[in-house]
Amino acid sequence: MALTASGIGSGLDIDSLVTQLVRAEGAAPSFRLNKREATLQADLSAIGQLKSALSDFRSVLSSVEDTTSLLPRSASSSDSNLFTATADDTATKGTYSIEVLSLAQSEKLRSGSFTDADTEVIGTGTLDISLGANTFQIALDASNNTLEGIRDAINAATDNPGITASIVNVDGGPQLVLNSDSIGAANTITVAAVDDDALDGFDLTRLDSANLTLTQAAQDASFNLDGQLVTRGSNSISDVLAGVTINLEKEAVGTTETLTVELNDGAVEAKVKRFVAAYNELTDVLKELGKFDPETKVAGALQGDPALRGVQNSLRHIISDSVDGLDFGTLAEIGITTNESGHLTVDNTRLNEVMTTDFTAISNLFAGENALVANLDKALEGYLASDGVLESRTSSLKNGIKGVADDREQLGKRIAAIEKRYRAQFSAMDILLGQLQGTSTFLSQQLGNLPGVVRNQK
Repeated sequence: MALTASGIGSGLDIDSLVTQLVRAEGAAPSFRLNKREATLQADLSAIGQLKSALSDFRSVLSSVEDTTSLLPRSASSSDSNLFTATADDTATKGTYSIEVLSLAQSEKLRSGSFTDADTEVIGTGTLDISLGANTFQIALDASNNTLEGIRDAINAATDNPGITASIVNVDGGPQLVLNSDSIGAANTITVAAVDDDALDGFDLTRLDSANLTLTQAAQDASFNLDGQLVTRGSNSISDVLAGVTINLEKEAVGTTETLTVELNDGAVEAKVKRFVAAYNELTDVLKELGKFDPETKVAGALQGDPALRGVQNSLRHIISDSVDGLDFGTLAEIGITTNESGHLTVDNTRLNEVMTTDFTAISNLFAGENALVANLDKALEGYLASDGVLESRTSSLKNGIKGVADDREQLGKRIAAIEKRYRAQFSAMDILLGQLQGTSTFLSQQLGNLPGVVRNQK
């Protein structure tokens, strides 16, 4: 590679001069690009913060968007060891006495003892096994005529309605046990055994119902409700009291406990206050993004931004608007008002008065097709949807940032071209000055040799 040096002809520091000139050329446009990018990045971050705040508020709305969530009932037992209860939004307030007389249970049968479960032949033929009104049949031959074979055939039957066969090994020998998977008096087990070879020395009828022992009878649940007998085939009863499910846990004949169904005012109040807190949190974020401090002259990231103003105006309008056709059609009428800072405040006394007067009032105001939450959600959707205002704004800002990157790349190319041009010009100048200096030296020497030239005497 050839060695080059700049400034030899002129004596100038050409590298330093070019560097400074190039830096000066790029300083102003680089500053403008950096400033523009910083502004775009700040706006993008602020829009992201706004979207996040709106999404958080919208998620809280989901907890009060349907009627059921704002019409909670509670059901309690005075002794949960005997029974428990739950209530849905259709339950009616009231108290009831309950005496648990019996629990529903499944049926269980066992056979007599045999010598061996694996090798002893029980017999061949068929077993017609019934669970209530449903019957299935298994055929027994030399491949499955042992106690284990019979057990496996019963459990593997595809039309088995819900009977589980097992083998227990007691002191007298292995026994076949049949257990219903379903509880209730209707789910009895019967077995009709038909032996197909009475002369083979084996007797399949040993598994007929007549020869099986009932160890647990199928039984319905029963209890007294306010002194009236109720009988059901399950321990979980939901068709006695509308909206209430009673779960029987333990028999206690002679013991009466109390079932209490109440309107859950506390749950409604908690949901309302969570909504208020979420709205106030959102208000603070919007305020911070759009503020202007006159003392420090510092503005929020979205101060004066039309999207921010649109969100604020839309939410304020919905919050203060009235839902038509309701006795309590505004937040103010149920005790929720807006203070000077734009926050919602709750008058607990007024809220409780409204719930006492009309428990459905809160639900009607908040939930439903044209109610408060639906209107808020609709407004938020316009900003948060994939084709909404904020997503469009985000895409625009990202494109702007990409444009800055493209402009910076073009600036780099232009600066490189300028540097190349400066170096070429200074190099040409350096060569020219070197040539001129050489010519000057030569001329001085030639003039000094002319006749009659007086030389300086030392």
